[in-house]
Amino acid sequence: MQVKDKVCVVTGAAGGIGEAVARAYAAAGARGVVVADLKSSRGKLAAVAGDIDGLAVTADIGQESDVRALIAAAEAKYGPIDIFFSNAGLSRKGQETASDADWDVSWRVHVMSHVFAARALVPGMLARGSGYLLNTASAAGLLASLNSMPYGVTKNAAIALAEHLAIQYADCGIRVSVLCPQSVQTGMATPGPSAARVDGVMLPAEVARLVIEAMADERFLILSHPTVHEYMQRKASSRDRWLAGMRRLRDRIYGAPYTDEPV
Repeated sequence: MQVKDKVCVVTGAAGGIGEAVARAYAAAGARGVVVADLKSSRGKLAAVAGDIDGLAVTADIGQESDVRALIAAAEAKYGPIDIFFSNAGLSRKGQETASDADWDVSWRVHVMSHVFAARALVPGMLARGSGYLLNTASAAGLLASLNSMPYGVTKNAAIALAEHLAIQYADCGIRVSVLCPQSVQTGMATPGPSAARVDGVMLPAEVARLVIEAMADERFLILSHPTVHEYMQRKASSRDRWLAGMRRLRDRIYGAPYTDEPV
């Protein structure tokens, strides 16, 4: 799908990949771009909207009522939504001992936000016979997250959700893609050792360019780092060997099996 003359909504758009993609949509000739993020990012969000002559809407996309309000505001301004980029994300460290609150917010933001958007948008897209749902997951969802079980597990679920949407609706004119970036220089990047950075760190603008290209080809899986495809193949060919390799990588990066306590 080409972006020109389309109405686009981008969540998590006050910075990072979301901001870069919103700017790329505007540059590609979108008819309207709606940017959304938390109230705490209101100032940055307004600046992005001002730069691209778009609409800024504050929303907690982990809440279905906020997702519906965002969609209503976008449609009131520009009409039916053609492209919904469900991109917002967060990181909570820890393994199974992470708090219930961290597990819950990870699940709501990384999985249920995509469900909420699909619930609200799919009926209209089906009626029009067209639409694009682009969801951000992570290379961690395809592979693993060594220092955050809530992140890796919920990003894995986000990929499964995108697959289900593609299976259900691709023949009805609704295109679905899932973006699985590895390390990108965003506000979620933290200092210190990281397995995600072994293949380099990309800039958000580079990822946005890849997103535009992949959407034009209507490609389901969007990877920022080509090596991730190779890792996926290794994982599929021998899960036991891949798990052993991940344990070696864990030891090399973190020095010992990661726990929530200092080692």
